Amino acid sequence: MRHLRASWRLGCALLHAIAGWLTITLLFPHWPQQRRDATVQAWARRMLHVLGIPLQVSGEPPAQGPMLLVANHISWLDILVIHAARHCRFVAKSDLKHWPLLGTLATGGGTLYIEREKRRDAMRVVHHMAESLQRGEIVAVFPEGTTGDGEALLPFHANLVQAAISARAPVQPVALCFVDRSSGANSPGPLYLGDDTLLTSLWRTLAGPPFVAQVRFGEAQRDGGRDRRQWAHDLHAAVDALRHAVTPAQAGAQGTRAARGTAGSPGSPPARG
Repeated sequence: MRHLRASWRLGCALLHAIAGWLTITLLFPHWPQQRRDATVQAWARRMLHVLGIPLQVSGEPPAQGPMLLVANHISWLDILVIHAARHCRFVAKSDLKHWPLLGTLATGGGTLYIEREKRRDAMRVVHHMAESLQRGEIVAVFPEGTTGDGEALLPFHANLVQAAISARAPVQPVALCFVDRSSGANSPGPLYLGDDTLLTSLWRTLAGPPFVAQVRFGEAQRDGGRDRRQWAHDLHAAVDALRHAVTPAQAGAQGTRAARGTAGSPGSPPARG
């Protein structure tokens, strides 16, 4: 039954992606930017619904720019989840631009592409990021530079933080967590590591135990005279603290497990129906 439901959701997700591709290709050229942004956010929320992934947002997303969002990186789902919480421009690896269908969707969402192996390209992207921030936009980056396992936070690369310093824009730490609905622990379903392909990760996401996508927004901060390395270090600590904060969903799951343990313990009174 689980595999049948996953197959149905996969088909619906493909249709929704195609609908998004058609909207970007045919309608976006004629729409103002504000309508495009709202459409991308609505499309992302609908896609999470199609995939059967509830979204929980804690903290305050930025009401407006300029703002640089720095987040941990776990999965191909990360961009979708943040878009559903608050539309922004992402900085992503240039490989994404050439993915069938997804590349068009990412480009239509305003993604800036970077070739991370080229130092000069990082400087070019930082320049474009600073220009976006100076225009009052919200830009998001994954300063780890690659996906992690959801348990340990990799070091942050400081280069992209320079854009906020150059534009004199604030930075807001953001934590992404995918939490198992039953246990409250980190879910391995959406991980995208090593030899994983997009299709295998997507199938594991759909066919595995259900989980909740959580976006946790921290307090925005200014550089306060810090250089990019020190600021990246402090932002790393802020994102890590957000990752380990206990949410109501996790507290509820822990309480449920505790109640079950108490009900089944020796000497406890029988449960009443």
